[in-house]
Amino acid sequence: MRTRASLILRTTVPVLLPLFFVFAVFIFMRGHNEPGGGFSAGLVASAAFALTTVAFGPEAGRRALGLAPRVYLGAGLLVAGVSVALPVAMGEAFGKGLWTSITVLGRELKVGTPLAFDLGVLLVVVGTAAGIVFAFAEERD
Repeated sequence: MRTRASLILRTTVPVLLPLFFVFAVFIFMRGHNEPGGGFSAGLVASAAFALTTVAFGPEAGRRALGLAPRVYLGAGLLVAGVSVALPVAMGEAFGKGLWTSITVLGRELKVGTPLAFDLGVLLVVVGTAAGIVFAFAEERD
């Protein structure tokens, strides 16, 4: 039998979730020049899904995640794999960073394969952590 989470937790989690995701994006984007990146951002995002699961149950956590954890895991492996193999197709060394610039809101933004690799890592971390959290939560029920 599942015990209900505390009223305080159920009240604060919906307020905290957007903050977790904004912080995860901040950590993700900061990761190329300072500590952070895909792994750290993935842990923060995973904590948001874990809190949702603890507060409202595994079904609510799955709804918040949107797709099955294995989809995030597979997509992350694909994105990371392509980002390190793409330079070979361009005649460069395996894993070499390739960069390009795009204009967003009138400002130049540099994007490249290291950013794609970090995105892949983030997806793998979210998929793995969510799968583990859901497995434990469903076992407890």
